[in-house]
Amino acid sequence: MSQMEQSACEVILFVLSTVTALGAWYWLTDPRTSVVPFTESLLNHPIFTVGTLILIMLFACGIHRLVIAPQIITSRTRAVLNDFNMSCDDTGKLILRPRPTN
Repeated sequence: MSQMEQSACEVILFVLSTVTALGAWYWLTDPRTSVVPFTESLLNHPIFTVGTLILIMLFACGIHRLVIAPQIITSRTRAVLNDFNMSCDDTGKLILRPRPTN
């Protein structure tokens, strides 16, 4: 996955999470929510309902692995390489550092 695709996934998740959180806030602060049945309450707040359904579908398809996994792999690889006085750039190229003069 390219850096551009990963950034797009991050933006999609951020925007969708924000919209869903705002929809949840309006849904929970609506005085009619506690009076009407649950399904009618969800139908009264379509932004929250649609946002939640899309988030569930995206997580079921594995979008969280596309965003989080590359960062974890990169940080762990850099930590191991640091023990051997090496590093790597964002494209995966190995960087050899000079030996310490102890």
